[in-house]
Amino acid sequence: MNTAPTETPHNSDNSQQPSFRHLLQETDTFLTCVEVVTSRGTITDSDGERVLELAQKLADNPRIHGLSITDNPGGNAMIGPDTLGRDLLSRGQEVIIHLSCKDWNRNGLQSRAWQLASEGFDNILALSGDYPIDGYRGQASPVFDTDSVGLLKMFTDMNAGMTVGAGRRSQVLERTNFFLGAVVNNHKRYEREVMPQYFKLKKKIENGAAFIINQIGYDSRKQDELLKYMATHNLDVPVIGNVYVLSRSAARFFNKGNIPGVTVTDELLDLVEKEGKSKDKGKAFLLEFAAKQCAIAKGLGYRGVYLGGHLRYTDYQKILKIVDHFGEDDWKGFAKEICFHYPGEFYFFEPEPGTGLSSTEINREYLFSKRAEGLKAAKGEIPLGYKINRTVHDQVFEKGSLGFNIGRRISQAIDGASERVKKAMHGLEQAVKVTAFDCRDCGDCSLPDIAYLCPESQCVKNQRNGPCGGTRQGKCEIGEKDCIWGRAYDRLKAYGEEETMLDGPAIFKDGALNGTSAWGNTFLERDHHAKNNE
Repeated sequence: MNTAPTETPHNSDNSQQPSFRHLLQETDTFLTCVEVVTSRGTITDSDGERVLELAQKLADNPRIHGLSITDNPGGNAMIGPDTLGRDLLSRGQEVIIHLSCKDWNRNGLQSRAWQLASEGFDNILALSGDYPIDGYRGQASPVFDTDSVGLLKMFTDMNAGMTVGAGRRSQVLERTNFFLGAVVNNHKRYEREVMPQYFKLKKKIENGAAFIINQIGYDSRKQDELLKYMATHNLDVPVIGNVYVLSRSAARFFNKGNIPGVTVTDELLDLVEKEGKSKDKGKAFLLEFAAKQCAIAKGLGYRGVYLGGHLRYTDYQKILKIVDHFGEDDWKGFAKEICFHYPGEFYFFEPEPGTGLSSTEINREYLFSKRAEGLKAAKGEIPLGYKINRTVHDQVFEKGSLGFNIGRRISQAIDGASERVKKAMHGLEQAVKVTAFDCRDCGDCSLPDIAYLCPESQCVKNQRNGPCGGTRQGKCEIGEKDCIWGRAYDRLKAYGEEETMLDGPAIFKDGALNGTSAWGNTFLERDHHAKNNE
């Protein structure tokens, strides 16, 4: 496999290489990107200098088409990606800046966007982010004022020319030029995890994602399935394959579930441990293992690879050199080798005999579960409370229903009443909603969006536009509770409605409604439901 660029290479004399956007959208070049993890402390600390030196060497290598710089990875405080990125931009290197929602509210994210645009950073990887696990004098509080879908929507609006202010003071701002990317994680065990990831991928693309990087995984069949699913559903954006170069310590760490959404099975860990007994502690084997993943990605039709891991510059050189020595069809054999998954893991497609990959025939068991017999059995497992909530919503809260019209008149009366009356009615509402849903009184209710599960109390990241990628075998990355989006999927599937669970505009909670009547805000059309229907 030859991954050398066809365009004029960049080097240390500040010559400008073709943009990352151009290479992905206008050429058929197979790209090599490298993830650079920033350090703690200043850029002049020993760790900062080490990261900077590595990044500069990578920037001077014509085989590297882009450096992707992390934003407080793993929920830890690290130096900002743009601090390192400025030096790389000055060298003509294409930089992808990670931007996550865990540490910033919408104003902070928008401010960051204007800063990045002003400094010449066009490539943005939009992330919900890992839940904070550390912080000054104790664990930091997460923000999650929006998520990756909301971030993509905001930046897409900024690209279109955003209007700020109102009336005579309104102003149309200069358009930004962000090339937006997102992540998808289909390396999941259960159907209720995999399918919402695909649905959210569609929503990310609809809201502006122009390229996709998949999450770390070591299952060629899942890698193949992602591209085939996207092709089947007309999700036509370039995808870059994630290749994290394992070490014994990393394999053990991943196997314990310490990094949200990243899986190393017991079988793969055993292989790494076995190779780790060699004189070089498995280094040569693991570099070749990564090179094989690069070959698989190209053979499957990915537009490039995204290399990560705690490596030296020479390790990247070795991986690319190994890749160059592979034959054109060697990847097919590698795909049979690198296929680590859980027993009974869900796949959207039936297996393709002899290849270890997926066919284009949809999983027959999955299709059966969507037929009348399967739905009838599934409905028997659904809680009675959910069935009641569906009926109440349709008859009372669905706009145009008799109940909605009555609710509007009552809400209008309460809205004009004394504060004492308002407080009493709000208290009555909360007595019902706290008992039934563990309501947190946000005032902008998403219960109908998530099968009557509250994202404020039951999702640590308050995700309103679909699941994050951090679940472990159906469980939330924080604690041991089931992911609410997996639960919502099961509820909706029993009614044949799961495929549309993430349809519609991006959802943004209105912070101004916090502590007010969600019922009143629905009936008086003040919440996001009304805004999304404008």
